[in-house]
Amino acid sequence: MMIYIISIAFMLVGWLVSMRLKSKFKQYSMETLGTNMSGAEIADKMLRDNGVNDVKVISVEGQLTDHYNPANKTVNLSHDVYYGRNAAAAAVSAHECGHAVQHARAYSMLTLRSALVPVVSIASTWVPWVLLGGVLLINTFPTLLLIGIVLFATTALFSVITLPVEFDASKRALVWLENSRIVNNAEHAKAKDALWWAAMTYVVAALQAVATLMYYVMIYLGGRRD
Repeated sequence: MMIYIISIAFMLVGWLVSMRLKSKFKQYSMETLGTNMSGAEIADKMLRDNGVNDVKVISVEGQLTDHYNPANKTVNLSHDVYYGRNAAAAAVSAHECGHAVQHARAYSMLTLRSALVPVVSIASTWVPWVLLGGVLLINTFPTLLLIGIVLFATTALFSVITLPVEFDASKRALVWLENSRIVNNAEHAKAKDALWWAAMTYVVAALQAVATLMYYVMIYLGGRRD
């Protein structure tokens, strides 16, 4: 029952943060930037200004589907961000380019997160079943739950490591936006606020992962005592 309470609580918080994020992006998409630059133009300029010349900026379908793909070195911007000429588009495009700059500079936390991707991919496939089996067999085969905890710990670690990666990308984006004069003071404040709410979605995910991990650890320790 407790795991359901934890999941529902964080799902609710995550939904509220997501709604707030969408509201902020909608609000900050209403006014055109003074420079009238599109997200794609901003992304191209940030990459060039940082000496990153081997990354391509492309448009992808969906809303809030923006991401940097280190495998093929592409900054993928959703339609509204790619063509948008507002503070929200500026914030997102610069943030994703921040990841490209991290990659080019071999930022340690991004390198660590990338190294964990194959492990997390395998762990995510098996961890629900192993944890379920471990809980059911806690009194007869506690080692199974321990294995599940170790597997889940890798996904929790991935979520935690994602936080400095995301915050650092936003910091790089905001510093560059200010120094390049792409945005004025009011637009910069809007971009900063939008990126803060975007970061909160990762914070909620990390907290949920850690809370869930601790829950299963307590079950394991309780079972061992019994």
